[in-house]
Amino acid sequence: MHHVAIMKKSWKLTENILSGEKCIESRWYMHRRALWDKVHAGDTVFFKEGKFVEAKAEIWKVLQFDSLTEEKVKELLDKYADDDGIGGRKDFFFRLFRDRKYCILAS
Repeated sequence: MHHVAIMKKSWKLTENILSGEKCIESRWYMHRRALWDKVHAGDTVFFKEGKFVEAKAEIWKVLQFDSLTEEKVKELLDKYADDDGIGGRKDFFFRLFRDRKYCILAS
C-alpha cells in the first residue's frame, strides 16, 4: 500500500529524512484515525512538502500505541525522538503531543 505523509515545512523534518538523520516517522492523534491498523511493513510512504513529493521510503516496522498519557508520551519521545529527527526539539514536540492518545511510529 502507498501512503502520503504531508510534512510541515517549518519543522524541517523532510531535510532530516533526506540527510538520513530521521529514520522514523511518527503520527500523533487525539482519536483513532483511518491509518490505524492500515500501515504495514512493506508499504511505501511518500513525503510531501508543498506541491511536490520530496522523498519516499519503504516501511520495515510499525509500532502503534494507544491510551497514551502525558507520561507515556514523554517516554515515547525520550526513546524515539532522536530517530524521529526531533531530538533537539523534544520539549517543543512534547508540548504539541502531550494530550494525544494515539501514536503510530513507522521506520
